[in-house]
Amino acid sequence: MVYLSALRNQNTGRYEHHGLVLVFGEEEANKALRRSHSQAFSEWLSYNIEQQKADLDLYISALFEDKKTVLEAWARIAPYKNLSPSSVRPVERKLYLADFKAILDLLKNEYDVSGDDLDA
Repeated sequence: MVYLSALRNQNTGRYEHHGLVLVFGEEEANKALRRSHSQAFSEWLSYNIEQQKADLDLYISALFEDKKTVLEAWARIAPYKNLSPSSVRPVERKLYLADFKAILDLLKNEYDVSGDDLDA
């Protein structure tokens, strides 16, 4: 989901991937990436909270940055708010954010991260 959201141009909302554009054209690449992003989001949202936490913990473990540093940054700047597709319904976005904030709170406790509340 992180990778797919990173392919979305923040100025246009269109998905961009040079290799896919070369093979399928700009419009088809955009449609395929938009669909993939929506599917990945729906799948993650269908996980129970333990599965979501395990997925997020696995993601953080694969990063080069220190886990505590990542969690502190997420608490401050909340980049996770930009991971959902633009087509998501408000109720899905609300559920996603509630789940994500709860998981971040758990991870902050596990890694002894202090900082602002995640209500921003």
